Amino acid sequence: MYKQKNYSQLLNEIENNSNIKSLIVKTEVSANDLSIYVDNEKLYDLLKLLRDDEDFLFSQLTDLCGVDWPENEIRFQVVYNLLSMSNNSRIRVKTFTDKNDSVVSVSKLFPCAEWYEREAYDLFGINFKGNKDLRRLLTDYGFEGHPLRKDFPLTGYVEVRYDESKKRVVYEPVELKQEFRSFDFESPWEGIKYPENDLESDSVNDK
Repeated sequence: MYKQKNYSQLLNEIENNSNIKSLIVKTEVSANDLSIYVDNEKLYDLLKLLRDDEDFLFSQLTDLCGVDWPENEIRFQVVYNLLSMSNNSRIRVKTFTDKNDSVVSVSKLFPCAEWYEREAYDLFGINFKGNKDLRRLLTDYGFEGHPLRKDFPLTGYVEVRYDESKKRVVYEPVELKQEFRSFDFESPWEGIKYPENDLESDSVNDK
C-alpha cells in the first residue's frame, strides 16, 4: 500500500483539478482530516469524480451520517466519509439540507449508501431523493418522530409494555410520576443551582 496521503497533498490535488475545484464551496481541516463542503445539487457529481478520478479513487463509502443544527436556517448536515484503498487516504464530504428539501441518493455510486440513507432518514428525518427503499431502519413500525433530532423529547412519545390480559405488547403515552419531576441541581433541564455559600470563600477559610 502507498504511503498515506496527508491533507495538504489532497488539498494540492484538489487545487490542481479544475473539475473538482469548481464544485466545492469551501475546505476545512480539523485534527489533520480534510473536509470539503458542497451544495446539494452538486453532491452527486462531486462524489462521482472523487470515486473515479485516478488521483483520488475514493471507492469506499465507509459511513454516512446526519448532524442536527436546529439553530441554523438550513438545519441538517449530511456527512460522507470516503476511503481510498488505492491511495491510502480519507476525505470527508459535507452538504446541508432541511426537512422540506431532499438530498440526492448516492446509492448508485455506493450501494452501501442505501442502508446508510435509511438510517439517516429514520433518526433525523432527512429525505434522500432516488433511494428506492427509504423506510425506517432502526425504530419500530409506526414510530413517531425522529429520535436523534435535538428537539426530540428525552422520554419519547410512547412507552412499551407487555399487557398480561391482552397477551401482547402494547403502546401507551408516556406518563411520568411526580417523583421523576424533582430534578437536582445537576439537571440540564433546570440549570445548575449553586449553593448559597460562596465556594471560593469557603475554600480560603479551610486553608
